[in-house]
Amino acid sequence: MSSHFSRIGDTIVALATPQGVGAIAVIRLSGKEAIQITNRVFFGKNLEEQASHTIHFGTLRDGDRVIDEVLVSVFISPRSFTKENVVEISTHGSSYIINQVLRLLIRQGARPAEPGEFTQRAFLNGQFDLAQAEAVADLIHSDSEASHQAALHQMRGGFSQEIRELREKLIHFASMIELELDFTEEDVEFASRDDLRVLVEKLLRVVENLISSFDLGNVIKNGVPTVIAGKPNAGKSTLLNALLNEERAIVSDIAGTTRDSIEDEINIGGVMFRFIDTAGLRETTDTVEAMGVNRTREKMKSASLILYLFDLGDTDMVEINRDVNKLENIGVPFIKVANKLDKSNNQFISELKEKYPDTIFISAGKKENLDVLKEKVLELVNLDKFRTGNTVVTNIRHFDSLTRTRQSLLDVLTGLDEEVTNDFVAMDIRRSLHYLGEITGEITTDDLLANIFSKFCIGK
Repeated sequence: MSSHFSRIGDTIVALATPQGVGAIAVIRLSGKEAIQITNRVFFGKNLEEQASHTIHFGTLRDGDRVIDEVLVSVFISPRSFTKENVVEISTHGSSYIINQVLRLLIRQGARPAEPGEFTQRAFLNGQFDLAQAEAVADLIHSDSEASHQAALHQMRGGFSQEIRELREKLIHFASMIELELDFTEEDVEFASRDDLRVLVEKLLRVVENLISSFDLGNVIKNGVPTVIAGKPNAGKSTLLNALLNEERAIVSDIAGTTRDSIEDEINIGGVMFRFIDTAGLRETTDTVEAMGVNRTREKMKSASLILYLFDLGDTDMVEINRDVNKLENIGVPFIKVANKLDKSNNQFISELKEKYPDTIFISAGKKENLDVLKEKVLELVNLDKFRTGNTVVTNIRHFDSLTRTRQSLLDVLTGLDEEVTNDFVAMDIRRSLHYLGEITGEITTDDLLANIFSKFCIGK
């Protein structure tokens, strides 16, 4: 069990802004004595006499020595992020000043905060549930519009509300069945089995939708792994450089230059894509190049999207047909991208358009039609469900709990079909409630909380 669970009454302090030199830094305290501790070293107004949500100018001093001129923001319990007394001190962003202030406050009775301890206290004090607390970390780490919106929706309680509604309906039936167990000799029915079946089937549909949204949620949170695959010298590295607008990959006329995969990210339409430039697909006797080709095939199988790139001036229809068949067998969505427009003839282009009308024609070297390619890439991700405001599951822990919930609900239906006794039905319902409760924190263990909040940054 993490040590700070038993020290919840301490006043904690940490730097809330990133490490390093900057214009300002914010040092945050939370706890019963946060205002008194700060007041002992702050020279300005008496902070203990000030109203909540006020800001005050003054100096921080260690004895007679002035450390810095600061602004101090006061938040009085329960009107703060943690629902405790909170003070935020804005200092100049010198690392020397920051260290001096932290050491001063620790000598006055505060202790250094552990990772995620501010957010953990907010959860323990009922500011929000566990799913919302986890969304705080996701919001901090969001690097695209889509991941930002998903985290914000979860932090505001959209996901939690759906889970709470599911639990409340199940709790009602669970209590009715438990009541029946107290009247087994009376042969009374407080909970209609038909109504319970209707409810469980309805809940299953909701849970299934949430589970199925995880693929999209994972893409939104972690980016779309997109492999650029094709023969050597098809222009894969040139395309990666063109998409990134920088010379990230080595470009050469010598076939087989790329021996291992090169990855980088680009934001397209508010979604992060992890583009992976791979070794060219061909048979080779070069041991190192062969290893790269094998890795390419593995990357293709694990990708969410493949850009099949071929050189219009060095590829015939037979080869394209063969490659398309292989890609279809892999089962990963792919886009046919015809590169080097200036090296082809109109007849071959017409044949391609007739047989594969969804082919995207580009010139990576001249950066022609890249916008068309980006639009097609974004289209295949299919963010319609996300953009209509539906809840999207982005957390693997939530996905796991929902999967267990689904199995428990299926067990309830099996029990009803086989007309098992009430105690077994009640047991399956209680398991469903347990797994749903794990998501929002109604069911927790200290180890679970320690694991979740240890992944937060210090100061949050």
